[in-house]
Amino acid sequence: MRHALARGAALRSSRVRAGLAAAAVLAVVGPSPLPGVAEADTVPTKATEQWSTQTPAPGVQVRTGVVQHPGVTHSWTVTVQAPVSTRWSSNDPDAPASWAEVSTRDWADSTAQKLTAAGLRPRVESVQWPAYTDSPHGLMGYRVRVGNFATQNEAKSTSSAVTAAGFQPTLSWTGADSQEPADRENVHVAVIDPKTFTGTVEATHDGNVTHRATTSAVAAKLKSLVGVNGGFFVIGSADGVPGTMSGIGAYQGELESMAVGSRAALLIRDGGRSARIADLTSTVTARAGNDSYQIQGINRRPGTVRDCGRPGTTPSELPWQDVTCQLGDDMVQFTPAFQADLPTGPGVQVVLDASGRVASVGARGGHVPADAHVLQGTGRAADWLTEHAEPGHRIKVTEAIRDSMGRRVELHRGDSLVSAAPTLVQHGRIAIDAATEGVIDPEYPSFGYAWANVRQPRTMAGIDKRGRLLLVTVDGRQKGGSEGFTLQEAAAFMKSLGAVEALNLDGGGSTAMAVNGSVVNQPSDSTGERAVGDTIQVLPADD
Repeated sequence: MRHALARGAALRSSRVRAGLAAAAVLAVVGPSPLPGVAEADTVPTKATEQWSTQTPAPGVQVRTGVVQHPGVTHSWTVTVQAPVSTRWSSNDPDAPASWAEVSTRDWADSTAQKLTAAGLRPRVESVQWPAYTDSPHGLMGYRVRVGNFATQNEAKSTSSAVTAAGFQPTLSWTGADSQEPADRENVHVAVIDPKTFTGTVEATHDGNVTHRATTSAVAAKLKSLVGVNGGFFVIGSADGVPGTMSGIGAYQGELESMAVGSRAALLIRDGGRSARIADLTSTVTARAGNDSYQIQGINRRPGTVRDCGRPGTTPSELPWQDVTCQLGDDMVQFTPAFQADLPTGPGVQVVLDASGRVASVGARGGHVPADAHVLQGTGRAADWLTEHAEPGHRIKVTEAIRDSMGRRVELHRGDSLVSAAPTLVQHGRIAIDAATEGVIDPEYPSFGYAWANVRQPRTMAGIDKRGRLLLVTVDGRQKGGSEGFTLQEAAAFMKSLGAVEALNLDGGGSTAMAVNGSVVNQPSDSTGERAVGDTIQVLPADD
């Protein structure tokens, strides 16, 4: 492995600096001693960068950067939260809460007046919408904060006073705000050039879609050169089968999970010889003679749809990030990659042999036999299976993946898919369809606010105009350290790297990059690197 100062660092620094400056969401925000609204435009400061480069193999380069804004000082503050109505349920630690820091002007003014009467000195700050392609522009709402403190402990007494005044406070680090530059951003950028790299790139669930493993563990097992975490997955059993993906996923040309609505996906062709990013949908159909029934899931618990986005799901048929929807009349296919116990409960189970003929019909449960597939149905789907699944008769299962133009996407051995949300860059321009892909909700600005509009650890993938694959991580949630990106900043950073297409992958505590089997970033979970669902691995050529 070669370690050297990155060539062209000055050029990259200027591009990164421009990208980070452009990423700042210039909300009208500032301190105010009493209930008046503070309005002060953010002035980006000049960033400094330090870059180094590793070359694990010809055609694979890993750049490590530290971007800093000298003179920027952040602090702890007490944010007063507004109660919000919720229309989601979740057991995900990265999911939205039932309290929000942004609300209406009336709420902010009333809250500030009551806090002032209690002897506190609140400030009201306006918050602007980021420049998403499908959200409102301008003012989002107002938040109320009290004080600025050097340490979290110093802020606790004021937080207690806010509680005593009858409000719900939370301690906030101002470095997570998009309205001013971050102290520091630690980034890792892997660049894979298919013209010179002789190995392969693949998304993988390591052969078992119900298994969770850390990115570095999978990388070490596969002797990967570079690995990053992949798409969204189920964490808690209340939301489905832990480890399974909550979006479209395919490995070695086999579809192992279905899309939830139309969401961004990275399609890796022929072991990494080419790649593209597109919004994909999927349909799967079971046919018996002239009759058919739509399969709504692959390798997930019937009736439970993480991130929603399937026909008939309630409370929404649209994608909703970190929300678990229900589906009463549900048919799900299980493949040999589902190596856990099959879900049990009301309904019918049909085992199909390798030729698609019905091997057995019965109650739900057991395991997927080798070289077989299993269909489980509930509600009307169970009735359909009962009527049409006769031992020895064939049920044909067909799959179709389409892009946003309706064009069919065929999968072949060596192809893989990993999906998350949202799109960040399209046709060389920042194009964040955050509402369409369900990571924010313009009617409920509190939904996804921290997920999308506050700095977080992020993992991103992109493709530049030379066809090179970019795999990128930024560390976050480190008070006084690397604070992460908002979605807007992530998009600007990917564009600054030359990406003409880019998407956001799973982030937060899932964000990890491994080089030669060892983690090179700092995962944000207090317990260390998080076990995830699928990953993207850059594998050396066979000896």
